[in-house]
Amino acid sequence: MTKKSLQEDSWGMGKKMNEDIAKTILVVDDNESNIDMLLAILKEYDVIPSTSGEDALALIKEESIDLVLLDILMPGMDGYTVCQRLKNQPETQNIPVIFITAKSDEESIEKAYDLGGADYVTKPFKPKELLARVKVQLKLQDVLRELNFLATRDSLTGIYNRRKFFQLAEQMYAEASDDLYALMIDIDHFKRLNDKYGHHTGDIALKTITTAISQTLPESSIFGRMGGEEFAVLLKAGDETRAMEIASLLQQKVCEIPINTDGGSTIYCTISSGMACKKGDSTSLDSLLRQADSALYKAKEGGRNRSIFRDV
Repeated sequence: MTKKSLQEDSWGMGKKMNEDIAKTILVVDDNESNIDMLLAILKEYDVIPSTSGEDALALIKEESIDLVLLDILMPGMDGYTVCQRLKNQPETQNIPVIFITAKSDEESIEKAYDLGGADYVTKPFKPKELLARVKVQLKLQDVLRELNFLATRDSLTGIYNRRKFFQLAEQMYAEASDDLYALMIDIDHFKRLNDKYGHHTGDIALKTITTAISQTLPESSIFGRMGGEEFAVLLKAGDETRAMEIASLLQQKVCEIPINTDGGSTIYCTISSGMACKKGDSTSLDSLLRQADSALYKAKEGGRNRSIFRDV
């Protein structure tokens, strides 16, 4: 698994940043002696050097970058332009940029901040100052990621909360063709489980089951908790047969997982699900989810521990 996928995966089972992984810093400077100096100062980090703005932008598309140290005065594309392009792209706009420059006049510094720079360091470098500024920006990024995690994830299970699910699902729905499927999932007899074994065991069951589902879904899926024991999934599958195979696999994985109760016993849970495809009378995400929910209702009426595809 890559560092990027450790930060956030598509199906929404939130993984916080692994602090044991070295942060990756992109150093952009056309002067190779400056790069050598920065490599020595930043030896505790994974540093990727670049000698031009064009190369830096290409590298950022391929690598997961935590911070950019960016020279302002470079031949061809200068640092201001590189920063502006980074801040104009949703996938790179949150990467902090520290300008490294020999220019110390107020106009240059103001422009650096106006273009989205997080900080600046003047040449010649003062190693301790540079390292301190780098650490501050990386720490700030960790805090922002943590806040984003708390704002977008269900506090118990770690998967997407309802608001974040719909935010991502609306975009996925708008971009997808008729290979998009909605899956509504309900844990069977969950109230009975809570009443018999207690809410702590119920919480363990929720976390265990959502982990199993998250690990089984295709990586491009969006998985969120709608409330209580009900969940929603948006996923892509080649056809109805493949989509139902995925639903059946989820059922199988969940029913095989032992859940330990507070009393020391082991119990097993099952799930019911309803599925619908983006076609026919599905004119919106809400419509698609309602169709899947209707199929879920039929699955529960039919005895639970099953998945039903909603016929259009």
